[in-house]
Amino acid sequence: MPTAIPESLRDHATGPRIQVPQPPQWPALSEARKDTKKRRIAQLLAEQDAVLVAHYYTDADLQELAEETGGCVADSLEMARFGSASPANTLVVCGVRFMGETAKIINPEKRVLMPDLAATCSLDEGCPPDTFTDFCDRHPDRTVVVYANTGVRVKARADWVVTSSIALPVIEHLHRQGQKILWAPDKHLGRYIERMTGADMLLWQGTCVVHEEFKGFALEGVRRLHPDAAVLVHPESPADVVEQADVVGSTAQLIDAASRLPNPKLIVATDQGIFWKMRCSAPGKKLIAAPTAGIGATCESCAHCPWMAMNALQNLEQVLLTGDQEIHVDPEIRERAVRPIRRLLAFARDRHATAPPGVPVRARSE
Repeated sequence: MPTAIPESLRDHATGPRIQVPQPPQWPALSEARKDTKKRRIAQLLAEQDAVLVAHYYTDADLQELAEETGGCVADSLEMARFGSASPANTLVVCGVRFMGETAKIINPEKRVLMPDLAATCSLDEGCPPDTFTDFCDRHPDRTVVVYANTGVRVKARADWVVTSSIALPVIEHLHRQGQKILWAPDKHLGRYIERMTGADMLLWQGTCVVHEEFKGFALEGVRRLHPDAAVLVHPESPADVVEQADVVGSTAQLIDAASRLPNPKLIVATDQGIFWKMRCSAPGKKLIAAPTAGIGATCESCAHCPWMAMNALQNLEQVLLTGDQEIHVDPEIRERAVRPIRRLLAFARDRHATAPPGVPVRARSE
């Protein structure tokens, strides 16, 4: 059984209060203007031997452009792998800063650009490296496993880096070896893995501002309105949301489930940026955003990451013209950070674990 961590200890493993920015208000573009920008960006990518890598949570225009220009749309693990395998000398990462940093860690010889270096992540911001290092030092008997949604200095302190698509098999592997885990930063993902594996896990108390907003009681109401819908949930969501899921999984796993499930409707508890790829994968199905409203809701995100929203055609074009949003990583820190990432990539390669299926929930609360 999982080890019960005293509340006082759980509270101590908590980062600072995150200041959530207002999403940027990009000027609306006509279809003609949008097409012109896309053609110009494609030209700039070709001229600079650059490839565009976009996360599922970015704007649909960016995802479409990435695929049209020979780049990729993926989760953070596949984004890193694609960048490593690409012969391009420049990687343009549409996502949040830790994704650009990961690309640079794995590909130090390549130039890595992002539309806006200020595009960060609440999980990253909520896990300050100095505080986290102190926390790890107080628990030297534990294997440190950090989620990819962390900065380079936190990764440099870790034994393993994982993504949501492969966290379960990695923790199962470590648990079979009798290792005790120190997990950071997302407490909801950590508790889900703890429950699924029975591993002894000490959890940092971070949360994602998008997934934290989903409300279990409100989801129950939506399910009653759509009894024929399957519920797809990212495990960064609160437990009372996860318990109602038909499938729990990473972004890639949820997209795969959307195409496999027979249900005509899907209630989706993750960032709404995923809807573009889901519609490509499962055309004709009705996609319903899981609710973030109700008692106790603040709608800090309204199911769309405000930092992901900092990526747009306008600043993507600008960064290719100026090159002024380049990721740099200190070489000494990079040497330490690359080790747990390589461990992850080797683990995935050895087990052919590119994107294991999402986990069906056998005992959904009714």
